[in-house]
Amino acid sequence: MSADQKLRELGYLLPEPPAPGGNYVSVKIVDNLVFLSGVVSIDQAGIMTGIVGQDRTIEEGYAAARQCALMQLAVLKRTLGSLDRIKQIVSVNGYVNAIAGFPDSPKVINGASDLFIELFGENGRHVRAAIGVPALPRNAMVEIQMTVEI
Repeated sequence: MSADQKLRELGYLLPEPPAPGGNYVSVKIVDNLVFLSGVVSIDQAGIMTGIVGQDRTIEEGYAAARQCALMQLAVLKRTLGSLDRIKQIVSVNGYVNAIAGFPDSPKVINGASDLFIELFGENGRHVRAAIGVPALPRNAMVEIQMTVEI
């Protein structure tokens, strides 16, 4: 089954990818690697905002990370034409807008990692950083940056 079909079977719809919010590009392809700029957590209502550990829960952060993963998949589909061109997810850098000393950033970023493994199986496993930060653009709850191999 194709990755595009599997995504539909899992019940996910890809959002409309945003334009870059500054002086950079969303995607840079070098040989067989695709480097993706960070995307913030956005759902149908807009930016998913808040500070995990203060006014947002780990579960809400997990959902926000999943939305970031869907947005990155949308950027990849727009760029590559099909998710089937993805050989593997190489790396994921996840940033969580969290209170100082928040110890559970990995649990939040699992929202993205779990989706990639659901969709791509072993090829979805990746190296990763899950970092709590004091602020993200537009008060977003989560930001995800990643690299894939095609």
